[in-house]
Amino acid sequence: MALNKVGKGWREAREHFGAGTRSRPKELHRRHRSIPPPRRRLRVADPGLMTLLYRPSALAPYKFWRASDLQQQQQQRSFVGLFSNPSRRSHRFPRPQPNVTQLHFQIHPAGGLLVRPFVGSRIFSTSPSPPPRPTVSPRLSQLLASELPSTALSSSPSSTVCRSLSRTAKMTVPNGSFRQKHKVTVIGSGNWGTTVAKLLAESTREHPDVFEEEVQMWVYEEKVTLPKTSPHYDPAVGDEPQNLTGIINKYHENVKYLPNIPLPSNVIANPSLQDAVKGSTILVFNFPHEFINNILRQVKDHILPYARGISCIKGVTVTDDKIELICEHIGDTLGIYCGALSGANIASEIANEEWCETTIAYNTPPCDIRSANGSSNGSESPASSNGEHKDSRGQVSKTKLVPLPLDYPPLDHEEFHKLFSRPYFTVSMVSDVVGVSLGGALKNIVAIACGFVEGHGWNMTAKTAVMRRGMLEIIAFAREFFPETIQEKTFWEESAGWGDMIVSCTAARNWRYSKMAVERGVSVQEIERTELNGQKLQGISTTREVSSFLRSRGLENHYPLFMAVELILDQKIKVDDIPKLFRK
Repeated sequence: MALNKVGKGWREAREHFGAGTRSRPKELHRRHRSIPPPRRRLRVADPGLMTLLYRPSALAPYKFWRASDLQQQQQQRSFVGLFSNPSRRSHRFPRPQPNVTQLHFQIHPAGGLLVRPFVGSRIFSTSPSPPPRPTVSPRLSQLLASELPSTALSSSPSSTVCRSLSRTAKMTVPNGSFRQKHKVTVIGSGNWGTTVAKLLAESTREHPDVFEEEVQMWVYEEKVTLPKTSPHYDPAVGDEPQNLTGIINKYHENVKYLPNIPLPSNVIANPSLQDAVKGSTILVFNFPHEFINNILRQVKDHILPYARGISCIKGVTVTDDKIELICEHIGDTLGIYCGALSGANIASEIANEEWCETTIAYNTPPCDIRSANGSSNGSESPASSNGEHKDSRGQVSKTKLVPLPLDYPPLDHEEFHKLFSRPYFTVSMVSDVVGVSLGGALKNIVAIACGFVEGHGWNMTAKTAVMRRGMLEIIAFAREFFPETIQEKTFWEESAGWGDMIVSCTAARNWRYSKMAVERGVSVQEIERTELNGQKLQGISTTREVSSFLRSRGLENHYPLFMAVELILDQKIKVDDIPKLFRK
């Protein structure tokens, strides 16, 4: 296939740029009318790549740029301005090199078409002798026509590379250079863990060029007896208990934790934690926070050193000495980087594909950032080559990361958005790991306070006052202990902020059972025993840990709502005393 660089004269220029070009000087008219037919063609193969900037203001000229940073463009003047003058036909176009799989077409801010590479090796050879000519793809022109119909690209000599684009499109060249795909494992199989596995499996099936289709889901093995009313009841088995993993893999339903929700067939329940994480580059952590240390010890020596994680566990690890984000605790323990997911999410509603939003915080490590030509920046930055990255306080982390190999597609905001986003699950990608993590953890304290107020019979205005005070204390806490990295807009603009707060204070477990405790006149601990079968409310442990942490620093008077929730849990004060604490 050939992509041609030429303007066919003034008449074609008028068709492309409108009648306004009539006011051009006659000399420009004559010069462009005399442009000869195309003599040179740009060959683009499956493993090849170009970067093209077309400037309509200059009519016909085309400029081919190196796909690297501006400094390299300025240094390599021999590659800038090629074909900018139609009379300079002695120039040779540098041939592309292999290991490139994607072209990104978009409108350039200065006007025109910009084709940006996503991955691959160095595009143009700077050596005197160019590499052998790559094999031309017979399907590339068809792919361009199908992906970018508005460009009307074809392989005929009379075609023109650039047309007016009405949208931005992304093209994946067949048989690209990525020899590996990302394997995804969900660690946890409760209602939220199974829901996340469901939506991830749907996404991996839609993007087989990036992800392996199967999604491993680690299941803590249990025996389950199917009732006769179950559609999966087998008379041959009868009332004999069956393994939960066997039921999930056979009937594609988690009958215990997410009943009546069909799962994609590519969700594979695995009772072996070590086997489930083997070979996975993406680990999604989704289990009760009290089991975190035990599970991390089991997987530490069985994961890839360059794996990356997303924590769906809302909470923080707090002692009297320090406070640590759960996602950072996971990353430091396993020696990997781990982001965080949080938002106004109710598992049962998402499983039923009711629309909602969420926020994923992922600050791509420097060693994983790839340059425009697809190579790792680690070779250019000493810090990134050593695996250094910043922790939640803006300091160099004690954990040295292993870069993601170039055999894999990059792991950045775009790929994680592609993995988690569904038509019913809108994902917002941010880099504020602190804001997303603290919002997801501390809002549980506020939810318990709202449950106390509502169970006491107070109206919505009192509940709203508690929510407002709670958000102010969350932001103050973030300013106090994470001043270098906190982005306050996360609390106001993202689902992980106000959105999660509202849902937690009106529908979540911490609100529901604290409200029930006040209505029945019993302690929340009693509700845990009778209603939750011994399970613990995450908000209670967070309240006690945070209160102890603040008390050890003499800051209890700065956070009256946080301290009031602990005192009510210990039955040292009553709900009626909350307004008095605010007045102080």
